[in-house]
Amino acid sequence: MKNTPIYLLMAVICCSFTVSAQQKAKPDNTNNLFSAGLASAFIGGLYDSYYPYKQLKQHGNFGLGAPARLDGELLIFKGHLYQTQATGKTTEIPDTGKTPYAVVCFFNAAKVYKHNGTLNKAAFYSYLDSLLTNQNGIYAIHISGKFKLVKTRAFPPVEKPYLPLASMLDRQHFFDHANMNGDLIGFRIPKFMEGPHIAGYHFHFLSTDKAFGGHVVDLIAEDITVEIDPLSSFTLDVPQTSDFDHFDFAKDRKEEIKSVENGKKQ
Repeated sequence: MKNTPIYLLMAVICCSFTVSAQQKAKPDNTNNLFSAGLASAFIGGLYDSYYPYKQLKQHGNFGLGAPARLDGELLIFKGHLYQTQATGKTTEIPDTGKTPYAVVCFFNAAKVYKHNGTLNKAAFYSYLDSLLTNQNGIYAIHISGKFKLVKTRAFPPVEKPYLPLASMLDRQHFFDHANMNGDLIGFRIPKFMEGPHIAGYHFHFLSTDKAFGGHVVDLIAEDITVEIDPLSSFTLDVPQTSDFDHFDFAKDRKEEIKSVENGKKQ
């Protein structure tokens, strides 16, 4: 370095500063919830896919959503994409497709709890409420273990003109999985985020052998491990499509969302 010309030293310094500045400027999405699309728009009938899976994986390795044209249920676990179709078939899918709606984060468990003993759906959610003490907190939740029962559902693919999801509950296909080990992938979203997101609990299931899955409508948990990742921010990608531009957000869809989440009319 002693004989290095001064202009080369200045170039190295400037280059190093530029790289460091770029690294610092890169957004930190470690504790961020990312949403492609809006839940209320999807529930209301916007099923055409628009957001690439490859881009989705840049925002998270853990989450859930829907495939194109409502063709079943989507789950993202450890960076892998899984689709459960209305036939009950669950497969890992390539990241070459797109989604109309998905919610993801990079999962890093901050707290881990173990529960031994049977919990029905109501007791299961009460137990989670006892762990998630911030009623306005955003939580990503991973639950693994044994389930005496997991009831899941998936919709078949649809064609235009699309109907709102709550108007197609008779098209759901249900699956009862007994005495099965697997993972629940989901979130608890606070009330102030309702509309763009689905407030409350929302889980999708994936069996340990990756052969079964779907949106969870009922369960009986036995011995489970609960991992919690509190999130501190959220971002949302607004679809740039003609259908979205003309979608009516004035309609109150709270009851529709409840019906869709529970798999039955309220």
